[in-house]
Parts: sequence; C-alpha cells; structure tokens
Amino acid sequence: MFTRTSLVNSDTQLNQKSYYEASVQRPAPLPPLEEALDVDVVVIGAGFSGLSAALELAQQGLSVVVLEADRIGSGASGRNGGQAIVGYASGQGPFEEQLGAADAQRAWDMSLEAIDLIDARIAEHGIDCDRVNGYVYVADSPRKAGQLRDEMEGLQKRGMAVDWAEGADVSRLIHSPRYVAAGREERSGHLHPLKYALGLAHAAQAAGVRIFEHSAVTDLQRGSTLVASTSKGQVKARFGVLAGNCMLAEFGPRVAPELAPRIMPVGTYIIGTAPLDPTLCARLIPSNAAVCDNNFVLDYFRFSADHRMLFGGRVSYTTRTPTNLEAVMRQRMGEVFPALADVPIEHVWGGFVDISMNRAPDFGRLGDNLYYLQGFSGHGVALTGLAGKLVAEAVAGQAGRFDVVARLQHRRFPGGALLRTPSLALGMLWHRLRDVL
Repeated sequence: MFTRTSLVNSDTQLNQKSYYEASVQRPAPLPPLEEALDVDVVVIGAGFSGLSAALELAQQGLSVVVLEADRIGSGASGRNGGQAIVGYASGQGPFEEQLGAADAQRAWDMSLEAIDLIDARIAEHGIDCDRVNGYVYVADSPRKAGQLRDEMEGLQKRGMAVDWAEGADVSRLIHSPRYVAAGREERSGHLHPLKYALGLAHAAQAAGVRIFEHSAVTDLQRGSTLVASTSKGQVKARFGVLAGNCMLAEFGPRVAPELAPRIMPVGTYIIGTAPLDPTLCARLIPSNAAVCDNNFVLDYFRFSADHRMLFGGRVSYTTRTPTNLEAVMRQRMGEVFPALADVPIEHVWGGFVDISMNRAPDFGRLGDNLYYLQGFSGHGVALTGLAGKLVAEAVAGQAGRFDVVARLQHRRFPGGALLRTPSLALGMLWHRLRDVL
C-alpha cells in the first residue's frame, strides 16, 4: 500500500534532475486560487488533457478555470518520453471486442486525428516544441520479430506506409546489435513535452482561460452545480473535467473515489546524456526517429534537439524508485548502443503515468455534468489532446465521438487498496520473465 505522502514525495523527487525542466524557461508562477468564482467549466489538472479541454471549451465561448495542484505540466505531461504515437497501448483488441468493427475503426481514425491535432495546434499557436516526424518499432528476438511483423502488417492494412527491415538490413533504421527486426512509419514522432504543455497553456490563456497553480482540489460537491474547493478558494461551475489522472486522488481523495481503483500509478524513468556529436547521432538513428521496442516492459528512446540521448524504461509497479537508477539505465542504454556506454549522464528523472487494466483509455461521466479522462497507459502525448477535444464536444452537446471511447468497459485492479499494488508487481514480474525468454 502507498500513502499520499510517499507517492507525492517520490514524484517530486523524481523531477529534480529533469532534462525538460532544465531546458525551458518557465514563466513566473501563476497565483493560487484565493477567491470564489462562478464559471461555465472547471478543469482539474493542467496537463495535456486538461489544457486541451480548456482551450477547446474557451474557443466555444465558455468561461473556464483550470486548477492545478502543482505547476503547469508538472506531472506526466511535462516529463514523459515525448513520443507521440498512433493507436492505443491496448492495441485495437478491446475496441473490436467491445464496440464492433465500425466503432473500432472510428477509434483508430481518432488516434490518427490525435497526431494531426498536435501539428495543427503547433501551427495555429506557434508552439516551439522540437517536433519531429518518424517512429521506429524494434524487436530483440525472433519471437518478438514475428509479433512486430504482424503489427506492422496491421498498420499497412489500415493504410499506413511501413518500411520493414530484418537481419543486417536493420542498420538502415537503427544501428544497434540488439535488434533483429524493425519497422518505421512517418505518422508518429516526438517532441519536447514540457515546451508543448507550456505552449498549450499560453494558447488557453490567450483564449480567456484562467489557470491557477498550487491550487489542489481537496473536495468536489456534485449536483446541477459543481463546487470545487481548494485550501483558499472555490469554483462553482455547470460542468467539470477531471484530468488529474493517477495524482488526482493523492490531493483530493474525496473528489472522485470511484475512479482511483480503475487505474494504477506506474513509475517510468529516463536518463539524458551530455550533448553528443551530431554525426554519431545520425549514425545510430539515421532518420532521427523516436524508437520503442515491443517488449511488455519496454525501452523507448530518441535524440533531443540538442543531440542528447534521452533513454527511457525500467518501469516500477510499486511506486518505489529503483535503486542505482542511473547505473541500471546506463547499462540498458549501453546494451542498445555500445557507443554510448561511457558517455556522461547529465539528467536522471521520472514520474508516474496512469495505466488501466486493459491499457485502453478510460473516459466517461459521473452524473450528467462531470467528465473524466484517464488511463492513457503510456500513449498520452497524442491521446490526451484528442481527449480534451472530445470532452469539449460532449459539453457542447455533441457526445457521439466521446461516447465511442466511453462505452469501453473497464475493470478495477484486483486486491483493493492494500493488495492491488503488490499483485500488479507480481504480475509484471511474470511479463518481464517472458520478455527474456
């Protein structure tokens, strides 16, 4: 079992040496809420999904307040791997099994729209966030190569162009002794997530959204009028959007207690090297694409705009930061790229993402006027933006697309508050063993 203090403290410590925080100039902190406001919509959480929802709602002419417990993009939105990926972490399985072929196709099409939406917002609002197109999927064993080939053929059947390589030909896409097969597509890619989050916040403010930092919501009264309370103020609203993901319950356990058992906080970690020789970067990943393997416990990595290797992986399902984190991550990076085994490491950070039981996104309503967005399960860079757009459509009375995703059925993690974390950790150990077989 974890406590609010342990999870929040761990999350705070994990962000002390973030490359993203070190490579941006944040604006001055926004003041906390210290008054009573009456608006159309209150959004809880200033990450990708909350900011996206706020921007879309304000563009509809609604008055919107965003309440953030920490700072804009301080959670998963501002410290993730920066990989914007088509599709869902669950694959299409849950959509096809539960929704049928037509709505499963709609869900797939919306995942493509999620990528396009990033580029549209970057262009419309002039967001400088180091956006790069291109994604390479890799496999490190013959068994995994067969699975990857099936996945790439699935992308091709959906109309996406894929460049496939195996054996010695893999070096065209990635220069690593670890991988036996690789597939590349151009729709997905990568960006600087914190720069993007700050850009979304600026765009939302320009549209009239009021954002309050250090304003954790500790209580939420439901009804035809919602009342969100912080330590020094409150917001009354006709509609609400819960976009705090796995950290929501840590600050306000009474806000939406029925949601917490449906997701789990999973720690994920990244190291950032010193700037490297650009020619070395071009040799290791010739297309400058983002890369991810297809293991259950996966590695994901890319080069930053200033030629640092940002190498992620080594997840934790117990909320405890792994011991010797930098050394473990360096070893994993060196196994993928021996040329980087001894390069200086300047940044080590991580944070918690929310996963659902089936790895599919969990969107829905509590009552008639309170919406929630969670369960992005590692695919949040793109899907959070789409989520914000869908919830804004639903508030405006056009809920058809939101309900495609909201119809998905989700189970609680087993074991209750006391046992669900250790139960998940044991389950993940089994998957790690399968990865190496």
